Amino acid sequence: MDATAVIADDEPLLRAQLRSRLSRLWPELAIVHEMENGRDVDAVIDAHAPRLFFLDIHMPGVTGLEAARRIGKRAHVVFVTAYDQYAIEAFEHGAIDYVLKPFNEERLALTVARLKERLTAPAPALDDLVEKLASRLAGGAPSEYLKWIKASVGQSVRLVPVEDVLFFQSDEKYTRVVTTDGEVLIRKPIKELLDELDPARFWQVHRATVVNVDAIAAVRRGLKDQAEISLKGSTETLVVSRNFTHLFKQM
Repeated sequence: MDATAVIADDEPLLRAQLRSRLSRLWPELAIVHEMENGRDVDAVIDAHAPRLFFLDIHMPGVTGLEAARRIGKRAHVVFVTAYDQYAIEAFEHGAIDYVLKPFNEERLALTVARLKERLTAPAPALDDLVEKLASRLAGGAPSEYLKWIKASVGQSVRLVPVEDVLFFQSDEKYTRVVTTDGEVLIRKPIKELLDELDPARFWQVHRATVVNVDAIAAVRRGLKDQAEISLKGSTETLVVSRNFTHLFKQM
């Protein structure tokens, strides 16, 4: 039987990245449909009869968990999540798999190998696992990320909404917080910021740089296996180091 799949994620760039990596790791897999959330999953099954669903757990409208309940045994499910700390325990029994955002090709290759084996058997019942995961989400998922950047400006403190930040860039002492209206300096290092920022929205693209995905206008090849990012509302260009260029590879 042919391997067919649906990708459900509310972020178009993340859908494109997952599709790109799957095309390299599993060329025979046909992505027959993409969704912004789990709404109309029954109609999608009727129209495309996919064998697999890649479901982002956190989507507006109808979440991945709610969609999985509707799918039941009609297809195999892979959950997409940014939260490693509870996903591993929830999926430890191996009846279902998960991938982490941003996508790691080595981890995704393991998922592909497991899925190829599972497609030879009927899809498992998901009720118990979905309820277990829902319980863990309610009890310990990191639902609150940094919302404001506090920066000292003279004798006052300026509050910068995180969604307004184009990128963060650090040197030895300070981190630049750049918005379309200008920039401020803070003493918080990139490593500490990464622990507090939403990993689905802010990606590290260099040892000293974190970019707001929504602010990316274009990505083009640079020198020596690097890439360069152009930003909306800014004339600055960000360098993507070789260790992070996999985030932007296309088909």
